Amino acid sequence: MDVIVIDAVLETGATTGFTAWPVAEPAKDRFLALSGQMSQAEVGTAMAVIFRYGDIPTAPISDLHDLLDRHLAEAEALLAPGGLRVRDATANAEILPGCCCGLESWREWRNVLHKKDIWLGHDPGTDLEYLAGVVRLQQESDPRALHSPNHEVEIHLDDLPALLATVHLRLQGFLGLVHQWASETTPRAADRLVAILDENFEISSPLELG
Repeated sequence: MDVIVIDAVLETGATTGFTAWPVAEPAKDRFLALSGQMSQAEVGTAMAVIFRYGDIPTAPISDLHDLLDRHLAEAEALLAPGGLRVRDATANAEILPGCCCGLESWREWRNVLHKKDIWLGHDPGTDLEYLAGVVRLQQESDPRALHSPNHEVEIHLDDLPALLATVHLRLQGFLGLVHQWASETTPRAADRLVAILDENFEISSPLELG
């Protein structure tokens, strides 16, 4: 089993009371990992988060293609609460995206390869420290957490490109599932929805880790 695992995640609190389409039961830690292995209900949850956080109307669902375009004509971009979650399975440690951190900025993690600071949100906040060939992430304890793993993870910088490449592949898998989900839920909007998500969350374009 891999010691360090990095996942793209969404915070799912915004799905409480959502009824426009089926959603999955929220995880205890409030985060949903995005990949090509999700159930259709989990994809529905991810879409509910993005739509609710962006204040995008979902009714009538048959007009979703027009509702999307109207929203994007007024907003600069789509945002979604979440980002990258880091877990150390051996140490039972994890670093969660903090408040005001968004999935849209996941590619900023490339800056870690160049030993630069990146924004990982606050409440809880996270500090980065660069040591010899390693980045150490230390996060404040989250008083809302239902369990209390360690909040310090070290990543070898030589391992980070492969970890981020895996995140990239999982996001592409998620995008494929979105198309399947939308083809059943709102067929007229399927291609448009995938294109919008791809553009705003920078999923398909090369990651360029050099």
